Amino acid sequence: MLKGDPSKSKTTSLMQEYSALIGDAVLRQRTRLAERQARLEAELADRLKSEFIANMSHELRTPLNTILGFSKLLRDHENHRLPDAEIAQYASLIKESAEHLLTVVNDILDISKVQSGLYALDAFDVDIAAVLRDCVAAAAPQAAEAGVTLTLRNASSLPQVRGDDTKLGQIFTNLLTNAIKFTPEGGSVTVEVLEQGNGGVMVAVRDTGIGMAPEHIDVALEPFGQVDRARTRRREGAGLGLTLAKCLVDLHGGELMITSVQGKGTDVTVKLPPVHPVAPIEPREKREPLGNNAVI
Repeated sequence: MLKGDPSKSKTTSLMQEYSALIGDAVLRQRTRLAERQARLEAELADRLKSEFIANMSHELRTPLNTILGFSKLLRDHENHRLPDAEIAQYASLIKESAEHLLTVVNDILDISKVQSGLYALDAFDVDIAAVLRDCVAAAAPQAAEAGVTLTLRNASSLPQVRGDDTKLGQIFTNLLTNAIKFTPEGGSVTVEVLEQGNGGVMVAVRDTGIGMAPEHIDVALEPFGQVDRARTRRREGAGLGLTLAKCLVDLHGGELMITSVQGKGTDVTVKLPPVHPVAPIEPREKREPLGNNAVI
């Protein structure tokens, strides 16, 4: 019986040993990389949680302090008589702060529902032109107070879209509020509507405001994202409007895109898909059509 070559056997044994050592080294390296990635993700989560809590504290305490402060002044009215004009002013400030607080809480709840998959749309065929008309009309007082020209273009003879008119209104209200807030006096905000070749609709909200650097766009889309994170920032806001708008556009099967140039302005474009074949839906109350150009 022939014996095997000892040198070959030794070589095979060494190769197996080296292979095992290399495998262990690769496994240890992968483990280290996984641990490092997990540590970075944990640190990021902690940072985001801290920023979330800081923003929450600021955005909730500011209106609450206003409500408490002016409520105390009204409560002490018996001891320190106030003129009727001041009483009306304090009541108005309390109402505005309460509405702001309610908006922040509702936005937080809506985003939470969307992210948890519990958000449902009441979908039917929607006259998008009528929705935009209502949003522009509602934003007109804010634009007038800010000295910003608000214009609606090409909002007639548009195809219907499939969606929830209340949530579509919320999308464009948030976009208009943002655009007006970040546009200086004398600037303009334009809402332009175009029909797409596939039967869908594209709505562009363009402003001549302060704009953003490209790297700040992703920050603005994060919940509580603030490009200017300083507590002394000039423009207040919870940083939820744009995030919620994007979430709602995604739920409608659409797409939200942002282009911006610092010092020149921002364009936010919403693409909504065409109506898909569905069972007939009872038409809702018909609204008046818009003209080709409406300037508020």
